[in-house]
Amino acid sequence: MAEENIGNAPILEAKQSLPPTKTNWPELMGMKAEDVEKKIKEEMPRATVHVIPQDSFVTMDFVSSRVRLFIDSSQNVVKAPRIG
Repeated sequence: MAEENIGNAPILEAKQSLPPTKTNWPELMGMKAEDVEKKIKEEMPRATVHVIPQDSFVTMDFVSSRVRLFIDSSQNVVKAPRIG
């Protein structure tokens, strides 16, 4: 069934123009974990950020709202943070 154009109003098509979601932040390596967490939360407010020592074991499951920050003993991020 075709849509009717009532009163010559233009018919607009809905387009999904969501901005591409950033999935990693290599530019934040070497920064303090606290600053990196703030930056990620600015770009992805619903993210759950986990701060983890660099040699820790982690699960391999993928969680689209989780970002892990692997840090050294000085609280500096040593791996590029990424979603997962």
